[in-house]
Amino acid sequence: MIRVMNFFCLALAALSCLALYHVSEQTRVAHVRLANVGRQIAAENTSMSVLEAEWSRVAAPARIQKLAETQLGLSDQPAVELSSLEVLPERPLGNSELRNADAVAPIAPQDSRIRLAAVHIGN
Repeated sequence: MIRVMNFFCLALAALSCLALYHVSEQTRVAHVRLANVGRQIAAENTSMSVLEAEWSRVAAPARIQKLAETQLGLSDQPAVELSSLEVLPERPLGNSELRNADAVAPIAPQDSRIRLAAVHIGN
């Protein structure tokens, strides 16, 4: 009876050692995977910082302004300057539709450029 009990205790100890080895091997594999994922995250963060720097260079307002002037012939100078609301034509009264509206913008003799100024009406 003691031999059988010793055999079962020895078998239980051997199974416990195998189970412990299996768990430690799974832990080692998980650590390797975690290290690989950490390196991938670091590489992606580096790539993102490079892309953010590139985007800030490409989307810089000064660069876009320069490209608009050289490639499209646009400038930041306004086209017509409306200095007051009296320059605008009056709206017709009644149910008649507004068909044509003309505005005459005064141009200073020394300034040959025509500027546009937006008129904002607050509520």
